[in-house]
Amino acid sequence: MALGVVVVAAAGSVAAWRALAFSPAAASATGQQGSPPATTAVTRQDLSAVTPVTATLGYAGSYPVTGQGGGTLTWLPSPGQVIGQGQALYKTGNGSPVVLLYGRVPDWRPMQEGIAGQDVSQLNHDLVDLGFASRADVVALGWDYYSWETAQAVQGLEERMGTASPPGSLSLGQVVFEPEALRVAQVTGQLGGQANGPVLAATSDRHVVTIPLAASQQSQVSAGDKVTVTLPDGAATPGVVSSVGTVASSTPGSAGSGSTTTVPVQVTLTDPSAAGTLDQAPVTVNITTASVRNTLAVPVTALLAQASGGYQVEVAGPGDARRWVPVQPGIFDDASGLVQVTGALTPGQRVVVAPS
Repeated sequence: MALGVVVVAAAGSVAAWRALAFSPAAASATGQQGSPPATTAVTRQDLSAVTPVTATLGYAGSYPVTGQGGGTLTWLPSPGQVIGQGQALYKTGNGSPVVLLYGRVPDWRPMQEGIAGQDVSQLNHDLVDLGFASRADVVALGWDYYSWETAQAVQGLEERMGTASPPGSLSLGQVVFEPEALRVAQVTGQLGGQANGPVLAATSDRHVVTIPLAASQQSQVSAGDKVTVTLPDGAATPGVVSSVGTVASSTPGSAGSGSTTTVPVQVTLTDPSAAGTLDQAPVTVNITTASVRNTLAVPVTALLAQASGGYQVEVAGPGDARRWVPVQPGIFDDASGLVQVTGALTPGQRVVVAPS
């Protein structure tokens, strides 16, 4: 069974149940005479044990935007604004836009008819996607070649954006290549300032939950595990583990506790819109550390510690008959408040539980 991850708003209730169920006070309470004790049925079902960890809901990726074309900044976007393919990231001079195009090779040179390379290939893909170039013509002339078709398409893009550059060519810094749409996290440039340095700090527009998972738990989580994320307002939304890091990092612990070694685990939301505009929001993640199917289960509050060691439950029979049955506890399921038990029990029997 693939191990899963469940994100919840709070955890740790089982610890309180254990403290009550294992205490001498709980044991003496079930032995008192008077009103009949509270009981519940032994069941057979699936259980999962979870361990809570902290996580952060934010945006994926980090994309610093640095101006290369010079000039004076005359328009800047607002923090939180999302800028897509073919849109202006910022403007210089008399409204000349610096345009976002998609690609992994950065803009590193002026581009004009006759040159070839990976940067030209991604430019041609952008021009086709934006409707300025014919795919058939680009294929015939070569994706990585700056052909007459490319020059004509660039001129169309420039005309739409209102660019006064020489038609059909691109000056260095006239476009910015990034792999995806950008969400402005911070405006680092200033209106009236020079556009040949840091202008924007951006992320993607995709939400991601990042878990600093203890390295010792790395084997318990796998990409593809389904998750449920409880947002700060209490709303729950599904997701999936998208990646489990392989490079560990150490962070200093509290005084005298040494360092903590973690690996990054990322969770992608199934419904990206569910998180709204939340950024750097804390959430709690419960990692499933053990799972068992079709096992005998009783409430945690039915367990009683024996003075000689081990645990037992009190079985209530017909006519108020009661007897003690030794059991071996297995995994504790926080979500249901149940514990796996091994012993001489059958589903449907009633066991005494500690008073609430």
